[in-house]
Amino acid sequence: MGKRSHNSGKGLSRRRFIAKSATVAAGAASSPLLTEYLWAADGGRPLAIVLVSNDAVAQAAPSRWAAGYLQAALNARGVSARICNALEQVSAGQESIVAAGRESAEARAGGINLPDVPEGLGLGHTTIGGNKVLLAIGADTQGLVYALLDLADRVKQAENPMAALRGVESSLERPANCIRSAMRSLVSEVEDKTWYHDRAFWRDYLTMLAAQRFNRFNLALGIGYDGSSGLRDGYFYFAYPFLVQVPGYDVKVARFSDEERAANLETLKFISDEAALRGLHFQLGIWTHGYKWTDGPRVNYVIEGLTDDRQAEYSRDALQAVLEACLAIKGVTIRIHGESGVPEGNYDFWKTVFDGMVRTGRPLELDMHAKGMDQKTIEVALATGLPVTISPKFWGEHTGLPYMQAAIRNLEMPARNAQDKGFFSLSSGSRSFLRYSYGDLLAEGRKYQVLHRVWPGTQRILLWGDPAMAAALGRNWSFCGTDGFELMEPLSFKGRRASGLPGGRDGYADATLSTGGSGWEKFLYTYRMWGRLGYNPDAKPETWQRMLRKQFGPGAESAEAALSSASRLLPIITSAHAPSAGNNNYWPEMYLNQPIMADTRRGLYDDSPAPRRFGTVSPMDPQMFLTVEQFAGELIQEKRGCKYSPADVARWLETLALDAKEHLARAERATLPRGAPEFRRMSVDVAIQNGTGLFFAWKFRAAVLYALYEKSGHRPALALAVTAYGKARAAWAELVNHSKGAYVADVTYGLTPELRGNWADRLAAIDADIAAMQKKMDETPQPMSGNSRVIEHATELVLLPEKQVGERILHTAPKTFKRGQALTVEVTAPGRMASARLHYRRVNQAETWRVTDMGGKSEHWSAAIPAEYTDSAFPLAYYFELCEGPRARLYPGLGANLMGQPYFVVRQS
Repeated sequence: MGKRSHNSGKGLSRRRFIAKSATVAAGAASSPLLTEYLWAADGGRPLAIVLVSNDAVAQAAPSRWAAGYLQAALNARGVSARICNALEQVSAGQESIVAAGRESAEARAGGINLPDVPEGLGLGHTTIGGNKVLLAIGADTQGLVYALLDLADRVKQAENPMAALRGVESSLERPANCIRSAMRSLVSEVEDKTWYHDRAFWRDYLTMLAAQRFNRFNLALGIGYDGSSGLRDGYFYFAYPFLVQVPGYDVKVARFSDEERAANLETLKFISDEAALRGLHFQLGIWTHGYKWTDGPRVNYVIEGLTDDRQAEYSRDALQAVLEACLAIKGVTIRIHGESGVPEGNYDFWKTVFDGMVRTGRPLELDMHAKGMDQKTIEVALATGLPVTISPKFWGEHTGLPYMQAAIRNLEMPARNAQDKGFFSLSSGSRSFLRYSYGDLLAEGRKYQVLHRVWPGTQRILLWGDPAMAAALGRNWSFCGTDGFELMEPLSFKGRRASGLPGGRDGYADATLSTGGSGWEKFLYTYRMWGRLGYNPDAKPETWQRMLRKQFGPGAESAEAALSSASRLLPIITSAHAPSAGNNNYWPEMYLNQPIMADTRRGLYDDSPAPRRFGTVSPMDPQMFLTVEQFAGELIQEKRGCKYSPADVARWLETLALDAKEHLARAERATLPRGAPEFRRMSVDVAIQNGTGLFFAWKFRAAVLYALYEKSGHRPALALAVTAYGKARAAWAELVNHSKGAYVADVTYGLTPELRGNWADRLAAIDADIAAMQKKMDETPQPMSGNSRVIEHATELVLLPEKQVGERILHTAPKTFKRGQALTVEVTAPGRMASARLHYRRVNQAETWRVTDMGGKSEHWSAAIPAEYTDSAFPLAYYFELCEGPRARLYPGLGANLMGQPYFVVRQS
């Protein structure tokens, strides 16, 4: 696009324009004078947005919608724009944006050689017919939508929108992941019914998803409970009769009007149509097929007119009726295991239900939640002829570091001679390893897709945004040929299990911080991280930094750094410490203290090894991390392994929290205006995460020191434990101060204490545990330890852990291996190594890792994975344990920024 003369404004001097534009740079969202300048600079001629008339990609409905959105964005910034269908309609010298497909003459003229890959896009400048043109090219309709929405984003975020368009650099992009999905769940009649029927909300929300390059949206119904016992809020729990009246069945919801049912269906049709208009795949989630509520005398809605003998056929016909009423629905997500209300192993039931999809005659995607999945269920699904996806959970029901965990907890491994009996026969029996992981789903040659679902356990209410972690995730969502991710959106499960409270779902007590009843606007940066970097992990920083510049002005760089460091804290805690893999018990973001001193009371953190106390808690990835008790044992024995220790984790947490605190202070000094809600929301959430990181850093240290005391009787270790626990308590008290006045006293995600309340009400449990430890110290005489030197050295390693030396390791991973042939791997470690071991395992979470000594000496080591072990359907994973001195070293490890995959993966040739 050509440059405009700075002297063509309507009597507007260059000096006056520069002075006014400086005001915009200081933080004003827009300037009427800037608008006047931009309009006058074009001599009064509007910018042309050309949708090439003979190009099917440009003329598709989503492309036309995206062009209209770009036009509106320009108009909102004072730049007049019109849409036309041919370059011939553009006058000489007029600036234009031309939208077309990859095979168009316009793309060829601009030299944009876009590969034929779904959703690819290209941007670039050229000259056509003497006019300066900005080209937006799509490999298909969705790619063109992304290109146009990207231009709209630049217009909305920039100080000078026309300068932003003229400065667009030539680029080609293609998606790293086939599926980039967001899931929103309706779980509370009180908190969710309003946004469900709010059409303005849906237009804005779905537009945001498309703009951030999500390509799929999943609306989940019937996920408000994990079973039909104890229901209080049954709205949409068995979804069908809340949507349709099926001919031939007298099934209805008691005390529920026909008018509301019709309105629900009409809204569902509206949502799915609006998603399709933006090029989004709309997935309908039906998580419950049970219709009888047990032990629920206070439930608000019950189902009438259905019997067990007609349950399957009614579900089939109701599902078909919904799908035929909403033709824009492209797939259905179904929970198959016992929490669905149907006993596991009831293959005939699911065969009947799936037939409701088949009867529509559309190629609907059948997405099955992985828990309880077995081969026979997969075969039933594949027999439909529909495209089949299976969706395991990523890091249990939490969010860990950005790699597929190397191993699941021992609690999830199937017991020997597991019996597949009862309602939960599979998920509690031989298939238990699929409760919280990808299990054995990643066999080569599989006939189904695998989609990783990110469950809302670790972080629900606080702002998240780390570009490095988002990019690492973007690279790993295609792990072993998997197809991408589905993010259960921030605030998922807010008000679940009838815990909803009137007044919106964002949790703010300070009305000036609230973004509205649905709460999603607060998380725009979070969505940008997941969507943009899930699409292109190598996206340029400008992709997210332009948003931060608009929000925080001169403080943008420091704000980015503060939020990035703070956003790593909770995933680190989750990876290293998991008192429960389920989000119903463990909420590290608003942690209910688990004692160091005594077993947890019954019902709290019962998804944890006995005795249930802090020191025995398993890491979420026990292959890479040590428990507190294991680490204390290594210190006592003076024999260190290669796993990451609680002391390592404490050092990471403290470093990141202090780094975030420093950057936040810089951002606060630089940001204009300082009192803007965007900055206050960010700063409060960063401060809370920092406090949580420091709390866990010092609690990990306190727990290890206490374990050393228990193993040795060394009273100074106990005294240090009390001191460390006091520092943890001080960190929590500080975060409470930051949260005061911002959030309500009762943030509800359930009815039990660990799922509701506020950071302030967690202090009592912390104080009680510290008091018990202090009492123990008061009652403990001076030590009678026979090896105080070892304990004193151990306490030093807890409080000042040694850093692993970053010596250069040389290893080239094989590109592939042949099934049934031995795979030899070699590693070179400069410097004298005492020994080296190879850890390896099939990419199958139902199996344990194997280890073998490597041959060699000094620097060069090798070992072979046996032929009989490679003779399976699975890829292989391996890593090295390199021993030099008192501590072994893990390679490749997590890396200096903790963003690496700590093992290598080789797929079959």
